[in-house]
Amino acid sequence: MSYIKLSNDQIDKVGNSIIYLSEKIGELSKTKALKLIYILDELSIKKSGIPFFNLKYKVWKFGPVSEEIFIDLSSETTLLKDYIERTSEEGVTVIRPIVDFNDDEFSDNDIDLLDFVIEKFGDKTAKDLVYYTHRKNSPWHNTAKENSVLELLEKEEINNTELLIDMASLINHDERKKVVYSDYIESN
Repeated sequence: MSYIKLSNDQIDKVGNSIIYLSEKIGELSKTKALKLIYILDELSIKKSGIPFFNLKYKVWKFGPVSEEIFIDLSSETTLLKDYIERTSEEGVTVIRPIVDFNDDEFSDNDIDLLDFVIEKFGDKTAKDLVYYTHRKNSPWHNTAKENSVLELLEKEEINNTELLIDMASLINHDERKKVVYSDYIESN
């Protein structure tokens, strides 16, 4: 298993994004929080070529999933302990903020994107969001298909892989955004 260490800036941005989403949407389940985090990265790359969080996402049954954030929201919260608490209600892990939102890590464009995601996806269920992230030709779908695991995941013969989703595939059609993305990845 590969080891990925998140930067303090990434942890701060993820933590405060979850707080912002919780304040605007209300209670977040673990799955819904994980999906919204991924969607923020996907839409940010599509829009500007720059990732929102720059997390690595794996092809899992309910993926795409940032393994580090998944683990933190599933067991004892360590990375995000200064931002959120987890409780379990009727078998569902619920994420609640423990501090107020801090916008230090956020540009006006970041807040606009958060608001757009809330408007477009805030009322969706976790299941709806899984369906959205698994849509045909999505990065999750294409990576699973290209690596011959799509059918195994869909038939629930496996529930996770170590395959990383190529987020650059979102902008393969746009040379300018590809350069912006590549420069961003190299400098971070």
